[in-house]
Amino acid sequence: MSNVILQVDNLKQYFRIDRKTTIKAVDNVSFKVYEGEIFSVVGESGSGKSTLGRSLIRIYDANAGEVTFLGKKITGKLNGESMRFLRKNMQMIFQDPMASLNPRKKVLDTVAFGLDVAKEVKTKEERKQRVIDVLKSVGLSEDHITRYPHMFSGGQRQRIGVARALVMDPKFIIADEIISALDVSIQAQVINLMRKIQKEKGLTLMFIAHDLSMVRYISDRVAVMHLGHIVEMGTVEDIYEHPLHPYTKSLLSAIPHPDPDSEKLRKRVLYHKQNIDYNHGQIQALNDTHTVLATKEELDAWQKGDYSDILVQM
Repeated sequence: MSNVILQVDNLKQYFRIDRKTTIKAVDNVSFKVYEGEIFSVVGESGSGKSTLGRSLIRIYDANAGEVTFLGKKITGKLNGESMRFLRKNMQMIFQDPMASLNPRKKVLDTVAFGLDVAKEVKTKEERKQRVIDVLKSVGLSEDHITRYPHMFSGGQRQRIGVARALVMDPKFIIADEIISALDVSIQAQVINLMRKIQKEKGLTLMFIAHDLSMVRYISDRVAVMHLGHIVEMGTVEDIYEHPLHPYTKSLLSAIPHPDPDSEKLRKRVLYHKQNIDYNHGQIQALNDTHTVLATKEELDAWQKGDYSDILVQM
């Protein structure tokens, strides 16, 4: 593996609803992201994927745990210099391209916002040229800088979101469900754009998604998240060819087959988390790249193919 660009140790992000209710959105999560890779986090809605991404970039302040980015600690109280370092080198692309763009600002001002805050440019000409260059890199033209978000299609708006992240020339980008709000015909265009940019600029990407077929296409490594825990993590081959955790097996069984005849024969399995308490499990290493969250007894049973009362065939 190459150098570690991001290391997360025992991260917790809780939200207190009232005196009796606390939502454990991210609960004791640990992982590493290596320089130049595409690391994907998958899981159903409510599993904590987006909260994890927002905690890493400090939209939320984590309750506990430590995050180290490019060798610097970015959790806890940060001074102005550390916050500027984080904002320049880590950027996020949000799920809804319309909601994440200011409808009252032209594309020029939207994309240049980070440059303005960080005081990265000295003249208006330099500012404008930086925006034009990054728009061209995502497939938009110079003419678009004077338009407003409502004048673009969903795919074009998402490209503006990508440009806004790229204009800061970051080392690490968190892409939060960036294709879920787009038509299927546009999704492949955005994914191919991200792969192209990642290769050209040597970026490291954290790709948050629930579309498992797309994740398989784009990723180097995959973490499966459920109820705030990473329950299984490994390479694409580990997760898709040799899944062990029952939740992972349930997710993979839901992927539809493009061939109608094959789809008729597809067998779904439904995951029942009845007797599994994630807080009792430990991270168990299956090989150098593949880990699963389980107790010793659960691991032994799953390796023997015993999923009784956990997986129910549909």
